[in-house]
Order: sequence, then structure tokens, then C-alpha cells
Amino acid sequence: MFARQAFRAAQPLNTQYRRYATEQASGSSNTILYAGIATLVAGGGFYYLNQGDNVAKVKTAAKDAEAKAKAAAGQVTSKSAFTGGDQGWVGLKLESVENVNHNTKRFRFALPEEDQVSGLHIASAILTKYKGPDMEKPAIRPYTPVNDEGEKGFLDLLVKKYTGGPMSTHLHDMAPGEELEFKGPIPKYPWDTNKHNHIALIAGGTGIAPMYQLVRAIFNNPDDKTKVTMVFANVTEEDILLKKELEDLENTYPQRFRAFYVLDKPPREWKGGKGFVSKELLKNVLPEPKSENIKIFVCGPPGMYKAISGVKKSPSDQGELDGSILEQLGYSKDQVYKF
Repeated sequence: MFARQAFRAAQPLNTQYRRYATEQASGSSNTILYAGIATLVAGGGFYYLNQGDNVAKVKTAAKDAEAKAKAAAGQVTSKSAFTGGDQGWVGLKLESVENVNHNTKRFRFALPEEDQVSGLHIASAILTKYKGPDMEKPAIRPYTPVNDEGEKGFLDLLVKKYTGGPMSTHLHDMAPGEELEFKGPIPKYPWDTNKHNHIALIAGGTGIAPMYQLVRAIFNNPDDKTKVTMVFANVTEEDILLKKELEDLENTYPQRFRAFYVLDKPPREWKGGKGFVSKELLKNVLPEPKSENIKIFVCGPPGMYKAISGVKKSPSDQGELDGSILEQLGYSKDQVYKF
């Protein structure tokens, strides 16, 4: 429904949100955490150096702290299940299924070995393949896992079931123990620490998955000070995926992360945006087009791309902004990335 309807105006938001877009970023709690680890390791080292075999404990602690920091920054040090290139398709067994809402489930697939990570980097996706007995050609669909890239032994997919969608229907019909073929990683937007001063994420429905991957990488890395503004549109409140995780980030990093929710069919007591993502909403909450080193990311159904950023023509062709809302607001093609 969201993809097929035109975008109506959302309720205008107070202009104080524009001031948020230009606030100076503050240090994160992770910075303090990792600084504390470094201090403990350094301070403990002096003691252990005089304890013979205990020297190894210092080295292990330092190595663990370094590995944790690298994992937080997306620099995975473990062996990878998916290596790209000519690796081919890999069958993964479905380990568990969790009902998220009326049409969305979270699927956990076991990697071939317990000590493997997926091998996905920021930002990248993975392909799935399924061919039913009556299908002439296999269905191949990309998904972005929603678990941390450094987690070992599994990957999690958040999948909404679409009427007539062969892959989403098959996934929702799967039972633990069954296998699905995977291939990847499929590179998207390469992210480096502090690549941009401020990014904006405009998502609709399950388009939140690649946005959440990017947000995790930023806020798991104590060296990354990027400011993030998110606009997340859905039909109903129940459709807001990963809401708890997003609220936790907003509470932890109030000076660096803000999320604005828009519902097509809000409940009576809803205080967020109503209708669809509008020009007024984006003008109020996004960083100014003339701001230094910003990037706008868009991911959602076809109708959203057309209205917000212009359609993406192919994986290698981002397409033009084509009179979209972002172009009307003064953003250039180079400032926008369509997942």
C-alpha cells in the first residue's frame, strides 16, 4: 500500500529540528568505555610485567580490547563465511524464527562454522536464492542482515511477507532445519570512519535494514563522530521495525542521533508525523544542502524513491533526482545515495 500511494503531506514539525542539524557533536559513552579499557590495560601492564607468566594476561587483554575496537569499527578479524568473488552459493540452515509483527519475521541462519562471521562489510548486502518446483527461474533477492557484522556463527534477516513475493513467501513458510542458498557480500556504499560530518537516512518499511547497518557501524565505533538524522515512514505503528533499537540509540546519543517517525495510519494518540514524508518535513529536519560534507541515504518502496529522490535505474546507475523533493530542496545528485 505504501509503495503504491502518492506521498501526502506530513504534519509540519517545529523549526527547532533544523537547529539540531547544526549542533556540535559531543563525545560518546563508547569513547569513555574504550579509553577506560586502554587505561586498565596500560596500568595493569606495569604490575604484570613483574609477575612472570602473568605477562601473557596483559597481552591477551590488549589483544581482546583491540579486537573489540576493530569489530566495532567494522574491521572484522575472524574468518568469513562469505568472501565474494567466485565463491558461489552457500547453503545455510535456518536455526530459528521469531514473529516480529503481523507480516514480518526475524530469521536466524547458522553459518557453516560456529567461529565464522558473515564477512559482510559496511555497507553491503547478501543475495538469497530459491527455486520452487513450479518455478521456471529461481527467485534471487538481496537482504541486509540486521545483526552485528562481528557476531559469530549466524546472520539474522528481517523479512516482511509481500503478497505474490516468491522469496518472502518462501522464507515465511520455512521451518527450522531447512536450508536456503546465500551468496555475497554485495558491496553498497563504502563507509569509513567520519566519512561525512552529518548523514540523513530516509527509510520506508524494510528499507530500514541497510540504514540500521550503517547506524550500527557508526555508533559501535568510538572514533566515529558522525551525526545522524533519520526519517522512517510506515503504514501503522506496528510496522515500525527495530524501534526499540533505534530508541536506545537516540537515548544514548541524544546530541548525535535523532529519529522522526511518520505513519500513514497513525493511532489517535500519535504525536509523530502523519501521512507521508513531505517536503516540509524534510526541510525542517535534514541538514542544509549547503552544509559541509553531508550525505542523504534513501531506501524504501518504488513510490518512495520516485517522490523523495528519483528512481534508481540499476545497481550501477543511481539515476537522476528528476524533480524529486530532494532536488526541490536544493540537494545535488552527489549528495544522495539510493540503496
